[in-house]
Amino acid sequence: MEWSDEGIILGTRRHGESSAIVELMTRGHGRHLGLVRGGAGSRMRPLLQPGNSVTAVWRARLDEHLGYYALEGTRLRAATMFASPHAVYGVTHLASLVRLLPERDPHEDIYEMLAAILDDFDDVGGAGAHLVRFELAMLAELGFGLDLSACAATGTARDLIYVSPKSGAAVSRQAGEPWRERLLPLPPFLRESDDGRNGWSGGDIADGFRLTGLFLLRNVLEPRGQGHSDAREGFIAAVTRPRVRTAAE
Repeated sequence: MEWSDEGIILGTRRHGESSAIVELMTRGHGRHLGLVRGGAGSRMRPLLQPGNSVTAVWRARLDEHLGYYALEGTRLRAATMFASPHAVYGVTHLASLVRLLPERDPHEDIYEMLAAILDDFDDVGGAGAHLVRFELAMLAELGFGLDLSACAATGTARDLIYVSPKSGAAVSRQAGEPWRERLLPLPPFLRESDDGRNGWSGGDIADGFRLTGLFLLRNVLEPRGQGHSDAREGFIAAVTRPRVRTAAE
């Protein structure tokens, strides 16, 4: 068995004296493990950092075997990203989200979104907004997508500022006014009528993570006996410090 693909390194762990088991999110073969000979050595260490992009050739005698990777770097982001605390937390959290997907199950849209986020991770506020959207995409991929396109009560697509914590559907300002204390805020950057030109504040991003966090915990993590990771909390703290980004910056 042999295939070639492009992938993003999610993590590694030492195997034996000199090898490493490397976990990739690949474009066409999903989340996939493989053994890299010499992967525990200093020569390979810069390549095998989470967040780096590689081309991979995987070989095994049978498809169900762990197999061996031959890897070549294509975009080594880690050295730059890991100078920022939010990036260290963010890459770790992104990997934990991708691990919610079944192993070896292709999810090309998630791969594309992951690569785009990592390429634009230097801006703190932008990274926060991108990661909220990634959590929304993961909810949809896992079968628990939110409907933020129209009001659950009236069907209107205008003035959507709330989300029902029960149904995960958007609610308009007028329809939600009597129950506003029970509803979750829908931050402007997640509204379909908002293209992000007005920027986002730390409060907007915190609202976004509160929204996705509720549904991830209830629908995905708690049924698996899991909770939110420390990396997620560290990332949120790093990207929600008081700041506002606008088009004028």
